[in-house]
Amino acid sequence: MYRLEEETEDDWWEVEALYDLCFAPGRTALSSYRLRDGVPTVAPLCLTLRDDDNALVAVIRYWPALIGEHDVLLLGPVAVHPTHQGEGLGALLITESLAEARRLGWERVMLVGDAPYYARFGFRKLEGVEMPPPTNPDRVLGLALKDGAWEGVTGQVAKAT
Repeated sequence: MYRLEEETEDDWWEVEALYDLCFAPGRTALSSYRLRDGVPTVAPLCLTLRDDDNALVAVIRYWPALIGEHDVLLLGPVAVHPTHQGEGLGALLITESLAEARRLGWERVMLVGDAPYYARFGFRKLEGVEMPPPTNPDRVLGLALKDGAWEGVTGQVAKAT
């Protein structure tokens, strides 16, 4: 059995340790981290998943960003402890957090990731949306949480102010 909760300030070090475990050294040098630097997360969408022993097994975070004057959610990172990968926990976090984002009135969400994995959640390659370099444009994916939310949204992704 797992317990799904909003990430708290007390979770920070443990969450960062899980990200360090799951991602390559230098993860914070990625272009998406430049968009997150100094910007508070969208707290209600940052979730932790703990097991019966209170061990952190999976996490997801979201950040606000801008494309022109359009607000966008930047999903990521999402991580699952290696001993729990393949159990569908990442999919659970993505599904639950996207449902909450819709409920909160967000219109669009984007990420940098593997299209084959994220396609099952409805993400598609974004045309005309540019992440800071060096980002492979084929990995820039988006999902409309409201019909037509990506129509006419193009340009450079920037830090939320």
